Amino acid sequence: MLLTLIKDRFLGVCIIAAAIIVGGAWVYTVRLGNMNPAAASAKTLAELEKVVAPEKGVALPAVWGDLGRQMTDNGIIDPRKFESLYSQRGGLDEVSKKLLNGTDNGRLVITRENSGVLLNLLWALGLGNKNEILEKGEMTDRRYGGKANPPAGGFASTGGWTLAVGDPMDHYSRHPIVTLTPEQQSLVDGVSENIYRPCCGNSTHFPDCNHGMAMLGLLELMALQGANEEDMYKAALAVNSYWFPDNYLTIAQYLKTKGVAWKNVSPKGILAAGYSSAAGYRKILQQVPPAQRDSGGSCSA
Repeated sequence: MLLTLIKDRFLGVCIIAAAIIVGGAWVYTVRLGNMNPAAASAKTLAELEKVVAPEKGVALPAVWGDLGRQMTDNGIIDPRKFESLYSQRGGLDEVSKKLLNGTDNGRLVITRENSGVLLNLLWALGLGNKNEILEKGEMTDRRYGGKANPPAGGFASTGGWTLAVGDPMDHYSRHPIVTLTPEQQSLVDGVSENIYRPCCGNSTHFPDCNHGMAMLGLLELMALQGANEEDMYKAALAVNSYWFPDNYLTIAQYLKTKGVAWKNVSPKGILAAGYSSAAGYRKILQQVPPAQRDSGGSCSA
């Protein structure tokens, strides 16, 4: 009887001890499980960044030539103001100086380091190049331009361009730098209407901020030099990914959860409003946490 009681008590102790061990192991596993997703997320983002915005950069189907020199000659860019801006940021590197002042530049290559310089150079090109999108599109429609006179002068992409000689509107669609055929213009019209940016809700056809105006300049240059629609969308997605790295890493992360690799996405689809507009991106954020990387998303020089 006594022996049976001792056995029963011993069995009870063993059960309690086993429960404690199992419970402790469960708590440890849960804690470890809670740690792993964060570590995995950081690793995943690092891997995604290699394909979304590669460190080596992306070559674009656009030869720069002497466009920087042309824009300093006609005053779209005041070279002293431009270089002064970058002197506060460590100065222009030799490649960027050549883009600003050189005459025999080859294809543009966008990298994590030069994306801001290219943004400003292309912004100047989009602003100053004579094009009917600037003259007949949303930029001059008083429904969008408010009371500014001229109406296009009241946007971040126009009034915000502080690196010109004189008033930026003195250069707005004034310089025939990239002159397109009717077919090339039609291509730019169509593509620009489907390329959005996460900083606002407008397409490139309504380039009211620096990113939109810069993208317009790039589209014009690519069209002039023979790029087709597919080339233009592919290049535009690469450029947007360097200008808005956090946004496109987040989109890539979201697509990964759906089993879609970044290399298999449709650039045209990703650049459309459903993903790349401010509203589209907000919907993505409702489903995945934002990626945290340094972003170039400011609408200023």
